[in-house]
Amino acid sequence: MAVAPVDIEQIMAAEFIPLPTILAAHAARRGPAIALADEQRQITWADLAAQAERIAAALQAAGVTPTEPVAIAASNAVGTALAFLGVLRAGAAAALLTSSAAGDTVLAMLADSGAKVLFLDAAMAEKIAGLPFPAGVTRIAVDDSGAGIALSAWLPPAGTMAAPVEIAPQDPFNIIYSSGTTGSPKGIVQSHKMRHEYARRTIAGGYGDDTCVICSTPLYSNTTLVSFFPALTGGGKVVLMAKFDARQFLALSQAERVTHAMLVPVQYRRIMELPDFDSFDLSSYIMKSSTSAPFPAWLKADVLQRWPGGLIEAYGMTEGGASAILLAHENPDKLHTVGRPSPGHIMKIIDEAGREVAQGEMGEIVGHSPVMMNGYHRQDAKTREVEWHDDEGRRYIRHGDIGRFDEDGFLILMDRSKDMIISGGFNIYPTDLEAQLTRQSAVREAAVIGVPSDAWGETPLAVVVLADPAADPQAILAEANAQLGRTQRISAIEVVNELPRSAIGKVLKRELRDRFGGNPITGAFSPNAPNSGDMKQKEH
Repeated sequence: MAVAPVDIEQIMAAEFIPLPTILAAHAARRGPAIALADEQRQITWADLAAQAERIAAALQAAGVTPTEPVAIAASNAVGTALAFLGVLRAGAAAALLTSSAAGDTVLAMLADSGAKVLFLDAAMAEKIAGLPFPAGVTRIAVDDSGAGIALSAWLPPAGTMAAPVEIAPQDPFNIIYSSGTTGSPKGIVQSHKMRHEYARRTIAGGYGDDTCVICSTPLYSNTTLVSFFPALTGGGKVVLMAKFDARQFLALSQAERVTHAMLVPVQYRRIMELPDFDSFDLSSYIMKSSTSAPFPAWLKADVLQRWPGGLIEAYGMTEGGASAILLAHENPDKLHTVGRPSPGHIMKIIDEAGREVAQGEMGEIVGHSPVMMNGYHRQDAKTREVEWHDDEGRRYIRHGDIGRFDEDGFLILMDRSKDMIISGGFNIYPTDLEAQLTRQSAVREAAVIGVPSDAWGETPLAVVVLADPAADPQAILAEANAQLGRTQRISAIEVVNELPRSAIGKVLKRELRDRFGGNPITGAFSPNAPNSGDMKQKEH
C-alpha cells in the first residue's frame, strides 16, 4: 500500500495530522534506519510500522474499538513502545498505568481505565501476583515472558494490516495517571490534537532524521512523552533506558551521539556530580530540556557552563493549561524564573476569589492553550474543580501553583498552593527555604513542609539529605535561618538518607507530612524571633 510522504514542514503547518499517518510516512521513507532502541534490541522504521499494524490488527480482532482504553504497565523497552504505537494505530487510547506504583494501586488504575486488554511485562506480573485481578481483562506479555499471552504468539502473521481507522482531533490519545503527589491518582485524558500540538512545538527546535533522543524517565509520564513522540514525529531515533543511571546515561549519550534529552532536575544533579563528567564526549547535543520539578538556578548555570548545547526549562502540567518556556542559554540573567508563556498560550494570575491580579502580584496560575486535557477519566466533577473561566467564557486549567510575573513577563514560581505554609498569619513558600538550605555545600537535597505548631498553627520543618555526613544539622539550620526573613525561619530539621520521590523526580511531600507531621512542635518558636527557637534534629 502506497503511503503519501509527510515532511517536517507539512507537520509544522498542519492543524492536525494523526500520528499513525505520520509514522507510516516516515517508515516508507526511512525503512532501514533505526527508529527505536533499548539495552537489548533495536528496531528499524520499517519494522516499527509493520509491528504497529500487527498489534493494531490483533486488538481489532480482540474486539477493541476506536477510542476504547487499552492498558499498558511495563518498563521502558522497545516492546512497550511498540504496544503503545499499536494501540494508537487501532484508534484506541493508551491507558498508561504507573508501573512504579504498588501492585494494588496499579490494579486500581486498571479498573478505573475500563480496559479489557493489558500489556505488561514480567516485573509487573510479579508485582501484582496474588492480588485480585479484574475479570475479563486479557494479559499480553510485551517481553514474551510468562506474564500473560506472549506477544509474539498473540500477533497475526507477518504482513497483516489493521483495518483503516478515522482519528478525529479530540479523540483520546492516551490516559496518564497523575503522580498522586497531592492525593489519589486521576486519569488525565489527552487528545490526539493535544499530542500533535506538543510535537509541533517541540520539533521546531531542530528535530528531524538526524535527531537522537534518549528517554530515561518512564513512558507512562508526560515528561517522557513530550520528547519521545516529537522524536518519532520528526523521523528520528529514540533510545530507551529501563532505569536511569547517571554514568550509563552519559555513556549512551556518547555512544549514540544523542542530540536531545528531557531530564528532571534530580537527574541533572546526579549527572553533574559525577567526578568524571567532563571525560564524556557530549558534543553531539543540540538541546537539553527539563520539567516536572523545581530546577535550581545554580544547577542550570552549571549545566550551561559544562554541557554542550542549549538548555530549555519547560513549566506546565500534564493536564495542560498553559506552558512557560525558559531558553536558559539565551537568558542567563533569568535562571531564577521558568520563562515566558509559550506562543499561543495564555497564562493569568488570579487571587483566592478568582479575580485576575495586577502585573507583579502573586496568586494562583491558570492557563489556556491548545494543549489542554479533555478532562479526568470518568471524573467530571474533578474536572470542573480544576477549571476557571474568564469573563469571555474561555476555559482555563488551574495549575495549583503560586507565582508572579516579573517586569519582563518572566514567570517566577513560588510554590504549590497546597504546599504553602501559613504560620502566625504569614504565608511562607517552601521553595524559598529550600533554596537557602541547598546553597550550603553540606546539603545535597532539601524539602520543607508545614507541620502543626501549638503556637503558630503551622511552622516550617526542614528535611535534608546531607552531602557531608559529618555536617552538624544544627549549624545548617542556624545558617539558613540567618539568611531568611523573620517570618520565614525554620523551626526544626530532620536528616534522612533520601527524599521520597516519584519516578520522574517529584518530591513526595505528602509522604513527608505523613511521616513527620504527626506531633505538633511546641515551645516558644516565633516567626519573628531572632533565632530559630525550639530546634530539634533526628537521624533516620
